[in-house]
Amino acid sequence: MTGSDEDPRVTELRTAVSRLRRELAAHPAEFPDRAIAEDELAALAAMATGGIPEIPRLRRSLLLIAGAIGSMSALSRGLSEVRQAVDLFGQTPRA
Repeated sequence: MTGSDEDPRVTELRTAVSRLRRELAAHPAEFPDRAIAEDELAALAAMATGGIPEIPRLRRSLLLIAGAIGSMSALSRGLSEVRQAVDLFGQTPRA
């Protein structure tokens, strides 16, 4: 897909993930789970590049990122934007 043919949810996800990746890269503090956050953001970026991502995988990555970043207030806005972008894909059906 290119340009205007792209699903707007995918565009929103890619934008939010890119922004949080930049914020995390610029964040001076090291923390124990930083590599997990970076890896999962890379996974989300790859999913957004590949078209419509799988909702369970999106949510799993979001939970891992949220857990890894924890209560770092400097990254809370970016994390919130990623969560909102993931929410655009809807809920995972419950079994």
